[in-house]
Formats: sequence, C-alpha cells, structure tokens
Amino acid sequence: MRIVEVTTRKQLKEFVAFPDRLYRDCPQYVPALHSDQIRSLTSCAPLEYCSHRLWLAVDDGGRTLGRICAMINPRYNELYSKKCCRFGWFDTVRDFDVAKALVDTASAWAADSGMTQVHGPLYYNTLGKQGMLVEGFENTPQFNTIYNYPYYPEFLERMGFVKECDWVQYIMTGTEVPERLVKIAERLRERYRLSIANLGKLLKDKEKVQSFLQMYSDSFYGNVYNFIPFTESEKKELARESLSMVSDRSSTVLVDADGEVAVFGIAIPSISGALKKAKGRLFPFGWIYLLKALYGHNDTMDLLLNGASPQWQGKGLNALLHCITSVKYTKAGVIYSISNPQIETNSAAKVWEGYGSSRLFMRRRCYIKDID
Repeated sequence: MRIVEVTTRKQLKEFVAFPDRLYRDCPQYVPALHSDQIRSLTSCAPLEYCSHRLWLAVDDGGRTLGRICAMINPRYNELYSKKCCRFGWFDTVRDFDVAKALVDTASAWAADSGMTQVHGPLYYNTLGKQGMLVEGFENTPQFNTIYNYPYYPEFLERMGFVKECDWVQYIMTGTEVPERLVKIAERLRERYRLSIANLGKLLKDKEKVQSFLQMYSDSFYGNVYNFIPFTESEKKELARESLSMVSDRSSTVLVDADGEVAVFGIAIPSISGALKKAKGRLFPFGWIYLLKALYGHNDTMDLLLNGASPQWQGKGLNALLHCITSVKYTKAGVIYSISNPQIETNSAAKVWEGYGSSRLFMRRRCYIKDID
C-alpha cells in the first residue's frame, strides 16, 4: 500500500468515485453528484483563500483503498487564534493501517505548513459536509451530510483523536405543533406585525438575497461554535447553488413592517432517495429523479437553515415560524421533518425536543488531535 497525491484529472475522478464502490452494498449511503464534488475540490469559492491537498491510498495492483483531503483555512485560524488543519473527504476500507497512513500524510503536510493541530471531518468553511457519524447508522442521511461506517470513529480514536464538538439532528413524525406554541405564535404575530414574504419575488431580488445571506452570517457568527463569516464570493455561490432549490412550498421567511427579514426557515423536500437513484450523475436520468423529489409528492422535509436576524433573536419567533410551516406541511402530506445538524450546545437544537414525536436521528462528531 502506498499514498499517492492527486495531481491529474484521472486521479481526481477516482478520488470522487471511490466512495460509491466502498458503500455499494450500504442501503443508507447517499451518493454525491460527481460534478458537484469536482467543483468543490477544484473551483469553489472558499478556495480563493484556502489551501488544500488530496491523496489516495492504493495497493500494489493500483486498487484504491482510501482517500483524504487536508485543508487550511487561514480566516478560521485568524478568527479563533489557532493553527489548525482540517481534514475531509475521508473514506477508507476497513483497514486501520490504511486509515492511519492517510491521516499521517495529511498531518505531515499540515506540520510542514506550520499547523499544530488537525481536526475533522470538516469542509473548508461552515457550509459543507462536516462531522463523522457516531450515532444513527441505521438512518439515511440528508443530501448535505456525511455518512460513514461505524469503524471510522473507532479508527480515529485509536489514533488518539478526541471529541472537539458534536452536531445533532432530530426527526419529527407528523406536523402537529404543540398547543402552547400555537398560542404563543398568535400573540407574537399580533405584537410584532410580521408578515410572510413572497419567496419567489424575494429570490429574484439579488440585493435582498445578499442582504439575507449577510444577516444569516451575522446571526450565526459569535453564536455558533467555530462559525466562519461568509465572503462575498461564498454568498454568491450559496445563492446560486443552494437557494435555487428553495420555494414557498417548503420554506418560510417572515419580514417586519419595513420588509426586512426577521426570521427564516429554509427547507427542501428530501432528495436523498433521488440521489441514490442518480448514482452520482445528473445524466441521463439523474435530473429527472431530482425534479420529481423536489416538485412531486414527498413525505419527508429536510430543514436546512433556521434562524433570526440579530435584532429579532430571543423573542420566541421560532414558535411563529413553526406554526406557519406546520400548516404548509400538513397540506403537502409531509410525514417526516428532519432538522439540520446543529451544535449540541446550541439552544436552538433544544427546540426540537419540545415536539412530542421527535427523536434523535443522527449525531456527528468533529475529532481533534495535536500534531506529533
């Protein structure tokens, strides 16, 4: 077995395709679109300021055994006064020596770059897939989250990695809102004179979209562990790639009397099943599966972004948002709602525990270790 740095287009395609073979017999695994992965590894917005390297582990016959990407985000290190290297896109066969060789290679590059710690799995910034699955292996993940075999965390802990933080997700069965929240919501809407925004119109206004994303960034920075504020390029990329799937059918934005965003709940119908059918490719039929998932009947909703602008935080507006969303989902025949991954220490994650039908769906962990 040897470690090979990815330097050619052929190696890059192999880097992207490897998990599809590794998880071929795993019913929970959701393949990522190969075109999206290649873009993330070669030309995404965070690469304007991040550095990264990719490696494959291969045997003597040239068969791929594992992969890893190491990343250094100087904005993160400056904001939090750290010298951390991130790792992500980490996948390996069930062989500890392969896993260790990959992590050691990433750590050596980090040390040569002046870093003193390595942590992950993470993305370049706070937007991508992050956290190694440690609980909920029996469940199918959302399209924008990591799935891994149970031996992954065992390998990292054997290498000396320890928990840095956990993200948790909850699943709610049904769309009924607790009666106490309904009463609170009615009072809040009258008191603050809030109205439901027309998302179709809002998303066509580029200035409004950028203002919304800036507000989202401001509301999370300082309140969410390790959050990194967006650059202008990252905001444009998020608007182009993620908000394009958003509609009034699944999402709700409340604005104040001046038309400014007060609180938001961005969700999309689950596309995990569609991505399984697409097998990593949009063509020839992948795009059809995705359109059916987004615009046809879908009984599962993925809750992606939830929050309030800084001046509206702490006023209990989540109750109002949940009540409005509940009506939408009931009409659409939604049965399951899955929350986005949230840091376990975030008070917002506790909201889901207030639903009688909620249960922990998945737990993911960011591991950290000092570089030897």
